[in-house]
Amino acid sequence: MIDCQELTASDLAQHEKWMQVALEEARKASAIGEVPIGAVIVKDGQELVRAHNLREVDKRATAHAELLAIEAANRELGAWRLEGASLYVTLEPCAMCAGTIINSRLDQVIYAAPDPKAGCVGSLMNLLTDERFNHQPQVIFGVCQEEASQLLKTFFKELRMRAKEKKKNKNLSTELV
Repeated sequence: MIDCQELTASDLAQHEKWMQVALEEARKASAIGEVPIGAVIVKDGQELVRAHNLREVDKRATAHAELLAIEAANRELGAWRLEGASLYVTLEPCAMCAGTIINSRLDQVIYAAPDPKAGCVGSLMNLLTDERFNHQPQVIFGVCQEEASQLLKTFFKELRMRAKEKKKNKNLSTELV
């Protein structure tokens, strides 16, 4: 695993460019009430696909940004192997996404913010560097971390405020009856 602070200025700038695309997707997710997580897959220096969380909209537990991007890339390339491609994602992948990353043979995973509750690329465990698997992509972490973290914090703060307001309004309507 490589901390983004260890990268050259040129490499970091390139990763930040693509992470900004993933952050655009995360903002789209937030705008529709989804947890703001975005992903983009890049191959040969070109954007291949992008996606954002759709679990609430699609009512599917598997509609994570990473999985949606991988599935779209598979369709785009007409192949299940994504060798030579890099995945940029705004939050550390979970176990399900990490497994799919391994199986899709992505060369590189770059993520912004750690996920201490569900992250399986360094926080709870690190599936992507486990040598028992037949594939280990390179992992770079911390690219645009502050921006991605702030987006998530703001989303959850607003979600809690809306829930509190909803509860307050419910209690008021009960008192009026």
